[in-house]
Amino acid sequence: MALSISARTVDPGLLALPWALPLEHWPSSVIVSLPKGLSRHLVRFAMLSGGVIAVKETTEQMARREYDMLGNLARLAVPCVERGAVIAGRVDAEGRALPAALVTAHLKFSLPYRALFQQVLRPDTATRLVDALAVLLVRLHNVGFFWGDVSLSNTLFRRDAGAFAAYLVDAETGELHEGGLTPGQRSHDLEVARTNIAGEIMDLEASGRLDDGIDAIEIADRLVAAYSSLWSALTEEESFSSAEAWRINERVQRLNDLGFDIGEMAIATDGTGSHVSIQPKVVDAGHHQRRLIRLTGLDVEENQARRLLNDLDSYRAMVSRPGLDEEMIAHEWLTRVFEPVVKAIPAELRAKLEPAEVFHHVLEHRWYMSQQRESAVPISEVLTSYINDVLRHRRDEATIMGPLTETLAIPQLGPDGQPITQPTRVANEAADGSGDGHAETVDWRDLV
Repeated sequence: MALSISARTVDPGLLALPWALPLEHWPSSVIVSLPKGLSRHLVRFAMLSGGVIAVKETTEQMARREYDMLGNLARLAVPCVERGAVIAGRVDAEGRALPAALVTAHLKFSLPYRALFQQVLRPDTATRLVDALAVLLVRLHNVGFFWGDVSLSNTLFRRDAGAFAAYLVDAETGELHEGGLTPGQRSHDLEVARTNIAGEIMDLEASGRLDDGIDAIEIADRLVAAYSSLWSALTEEESFSSAEAWRINERVQRLNDLGFDIGEMAIATDGTGSHVSIQPKVVDAGHHQRRLIRLTGLDVEENQARRLLNDLDSYRAMVSRPGLDEEMIAHEWLTRVFEPVVKAIPAELRAKLEPAEVFHHVLEHRWYMSQQRESAVPISEVLTSYINDVLRHRRDEATIMGPLTETLAIPQLGPDGQPITQPTRVANEAADGSGDGHAETVDWRDLV
């Protein structure tokens, strides 16, 4: 049987991979060591000219089904890994059939949940993980996708301005329903999520990697509560008197604050015209992302976009000049505030974090320095401190190389090259993406 590759575009390096060998026997020369979540299938990472790919062995039917599903989800703008190819017709040197393989692109700057902490999982990190997963599940259900196997292990996480953004990794059990999901289907996904997450957190507890303040059941229940709250905000019908018509705009603003746009809204009045009912009909995620792309061309995560837009709005208030529209101000902010910060990062450190996440952390770092000194700190000094005291001691998240997830524990090093036994609050919070969001805006006058 001839090797068959189904893909939209094929990297020539894909043909050079040792498809005649079972995945477990691939030589180390082609394998990239990256942390990965738990999986029922064998998964290996490999380097191609276009970047890192993930290869999963499965049946040809399941590989083609998941390949198609990932394509459908991408068209619906749902956060998921990018499909690469289906490899079928594999045989070994003796002519024995080998499993088919699904190839997906490795999501840059993403990590499985087990690699998002260095020693133990802290309560606030666990909370942010399940909150991100709740948002992902709502977005999936909103487009009619029934996951069937919701878990932290089937999700990748990217840092998102102090929070996390969740991406679907495994769509093998998923189903797309054009007419939407029934309450029973959504409840089933929630119950599966609750059970799986509780088990995953308990597994961490058994291995001694759980902070004493974490209760596995409480974390699992939080996912259900966060999901239910967000789903209600997006879909529930609201009634009020006609004298309170302002509540229509309030509902729109509330959904925008949650990161969603309303494409259509059903508005009805009773026979007397004294009461109005409204219900969102089409709700699209990524409100702040779309505004930032429109103004600056920057394509970042939703919370990062919100943070950058806040800084942009503050800049606009400071430099308000008649005749300058929003797009012109945005271009000025991009070239005089955002880009100087990003370009100040040494080339050898740019794999540590995405540019938008670096900008967020610089804002956070400046706030802490200003708090300590009880005065404003020049951005040049903030950047020097952040680069030398925090960023240099992070592990690279573009593609993390090194030990297996279960043993991934990299100490922070001080300027003398020795491990820091009691890191500062700033270093601690920068290391796991936490922070209380009190960073102040970069003063553009420091960057000119």
